[in-house]
Amino acid sequence: MRVAAVQLNSTADFERNLERADRFTRAAAADGAQLVVLPEKWSALGHGETLRARAQPLDGPAIAWARATARELGIDLVAGSIAELPAGRAEPSRLRNTSVHVGPDGEIHATYRKVHMFDVVVEGTVYRESEDEEPGEEIALSETAGGVELGLSICYDVRFPELYRILAIRGARIFSVPAAFTVPTTRDHWEVLLRARAIEDQAFVVAANQIGECEPGLRSGGRSMIVDPWGIVLALAADREGHIVADLDLDAQARIRRELPALANRRPTAYSWPVEVHR
Repeated sequence: MRVAAVQLNSTADFERNLERADRFTRAAAADGAQLVVLPEKWSALGHGETLRARAQPLDGPAIAWARATARELGIDLVAGSIAELPAGRAEPSRLRNTSVHVGPDGEIHATYRKVHMFDVVVEGTVYRESEDEEPGEEIALSETAGGVELGLSICYDVRFPELYRILAIRGARIFSVPAAFTVPTTRDHWEVLLRARAIEDQAFVVAANQIGECEPGLRSGGRSMIVDPWGIVLALAADREGHIVADLDLDAQARIRRELPALANRRPTAYSWPVEVHR
């Protein structure tokens, strides 16, 4: 199975972003990709006021394009994520950060709303995602047209291994990770986290990151990559917009899970969650 990750430098300009997403998605399909993953907030990226001004419902132009393009090209398309305007709310108090898996039939097969809010301080810069977005409450497992189970996630989620472990236990063989990782965290943590999620869950990871500055003070680090269940980086993007492709050896994955059965060797009855986080 051939997959692709698209790397973009999205801005507040939806039409500009759409043109680039369309161009690189088509290029990835021309390279034989059956599954294409776009980055986080590919349709519009910026500060809170930008996201509110560019937010769309799921029946808006961004997902309409994704559905039409997936149908035309005959591919599975993870439309990264968009700033979703919740249905029935003309001026919502908070948006949602939503990833959508569209199949080759042009239908929406799964919708995932980011569970973990990026409320952190990175090298002195304060990020408070929860001021503009509300977290999702459900994990989303989908399936490609070829019958391969696909677990959906978004960006900061990658720091929470329990989400990916649950997806793997439920059958996920591929994780999609659309992201807008900051430059410092891309530099120091991005590859380590992606490879860890791949190794511990014996799954493929298709991670599509933003690159460059979208608005003053907001820069993403790129390095989109595709990782195999042994933790090997199969493809790594250069420091520019574009796409990468890799072939996933599903038979090798099955062999790894059979010969090193870490998922099967779990002992859930021996684990219990602490009530509080000790700082």
